[in-house]
Amino acid sequence: MVAEDDLRTVLDELLRLRTRVPQLTGALAAGVDGLVVAHDTPGVDPDGLAALTAASLGVAVRVTDATGHGGFRELLVRGERGYIATYAAGRTAVLTLLAQDRVNVGRLHLEGRRAGARIGELLDAAEAAARAVSTPARTPPVRTRTPRAPRTAAAEPRTTTDS
Repeated sequence: MVAEDDLRTVLDELLRLRTRVPQLTGALAAGVDGLVVAHDTPGVDPDGLAALTAASLGVAVRVTDATGHGGFRELLVRGERGYIATYAAGRTAVLTLLAQDRVNVGRLHLEGRRAGARIGELLDAAEAAARAVSTPARTPPVRTRTPRAPRTAAAEPRTTTDS
């Protein structure tokens, strides 16, 4: 679970990114599971885009594994009217950017990689903090001994002849 302040920080990063690259038409941060973290995607359904991003990410990861090119870093798709670029953002998130066809692709990559790294650091730190709160440090159990009653010699029955 990501704190509200962290979500606002991610959204602020998306808005600043759109300012730095004016040809961006949308920006989305999502988990690799396809759930939206934050978005600025006017005219595009963020839930649908996050789900499609997760599906394309799955294929891209398999391609990089099958070809021995290491872990996933980014994916670029070019359509007739623009680009869809997806960048790794930490261990559990991705950044997807929508851009016009006239965007400077080098600038798109530069800014997308930087923003992905910042968002990834933030979300990874938030996840680690949440995990630390929900899973307290393991300490070995304290063993206590239950005191036993002192041993006494069994009393022998007395007979009438004993005095």
